[in-house]
Amino acid sequence: MSSPQSGIDQRHPSSVAQNRPEETRHNTAETVLETQALTKTVASGERQLTILAGVTMQIMAGESVAILGSSGAGKSTLLSLLAGLDAPSGGELKLFGRAMNELDEDGRAQLRAGQVGFVFQNFQLLPTLTALENVLLPLELTRAGADTSAARHWLERVGLGERLHHLPKQLSGGEQQRVAIARAFVADPRLVFADEPTGNLDRDTGARVAELLFGLNREAGTTLVLVTHDLALAARCDRALELEAGQLRPRHLEPETSREPGR
Repeated sequence: MSSPQSGIDQRHPSSVAQNRPEETRHNTAETVLETQALTKTVASGERQLTILAGVTMQIMAGESVAILGSSGAGKSTLLSLLAGLDAPSGGELKLFGRAMNELDEDGRAQLRAGQVGFVFQNFQLLPTLTALENVLLPLELTRAGADTSAARHWLERVGLGERLHHLPKQLSGGEQQRVAIARAFVADPRLVFADEPTGNLDRDTGARVAELLFGLNREAGTTLVLVTHDLALAARCDRALELEAGQLRPRHLEPETSREPGR
């Protein structure tokens, strides 16, 4: 897949490597997510505002990739497109090998169900459901008569075994985000999208949540796409890309940046 002239090719490095044995192994790995010349424009008065201008990228199974960018750069818009929550204005997107432009909204939802988990900055917990019921939601969408054992297990994994029946308003911000992380992993997804997962947390709580997110991701071998403005958080990923002027560019992060994860 070649990069369009309007953008920079941000495929996984192994996909453009030349005859190196270690990268040949990567070439046989599964491509989880792939875009070609992805664009997004929206109406702004009488003008068309370009948010994404030809994004080409490839993410392999088991990778963790950070997407950086300033506020308003379009990071969350890009994540919504990658997850099939919104439709691009142009270009191609494949998720798990399926062309998303060939699927309607229901088809995209079915493709995500049980295969994609989400962690959002504002937690996105249903306020009338308990922690246990919130974590059960992905299972109820994919499995008939899902029991509570998996949800209980994941709440215990994130240290909330004693908070199963608490409503979100009875939990701290850090506890709510841990519920969201349990919900993201409960269905054993292949891919997790995290949108500013520590953005609403204080530094210490954010650091603990980040440690939990990356630890569970390593254990599960899940592919992680992390949207953040936090360099320390991004440095914990396998690689980082920066969204600027509607295009993705590689971003090199110094190793010492990762010493203090968090906000």
